[in-house]
Amino acid sequence: MGNQQFKTAVELTLKVIGGKWKPVILCHLTDGAKRFSQLRRDMPGITQKMLTQQLRELEEDGIIHRKVYSQVPPKVEYSFTEYGLTVRQLLDEMADWGTQHQQHLNQVE
Repeated sequence: MGNQQFKTAVELTLKVIGGKWKPVILCHLTDGAKRFSQLRRDMPGITQKMLTQQLRELEEDGIIHRKVYSQVPPKVEYSFTEYGLTVRQLLDEMADWGTQHQQHLNQVE
């Protein structure tokens, strides 16, 4: 698995869902559609500007869908696209690894 195709695929995956906030956003969306304000409340450490940027990038990559309701005040919801749901398996694997890593750290201490 040390070949160039593997490395390129990992780099592409990280480009789409990597970083500090994208995996966290995606984890919150696994519970269903969320409004922008809900995501802000669920992630108090992220700025409004950063959340907006990350959501736009995920939308541009076809991972999430932005649904705008024509009402006053404006309502916007974010959810996984059908294609974006394929990321769920990867998130589950990351969560499993994180659990194992925490156990490892607990044994080392």
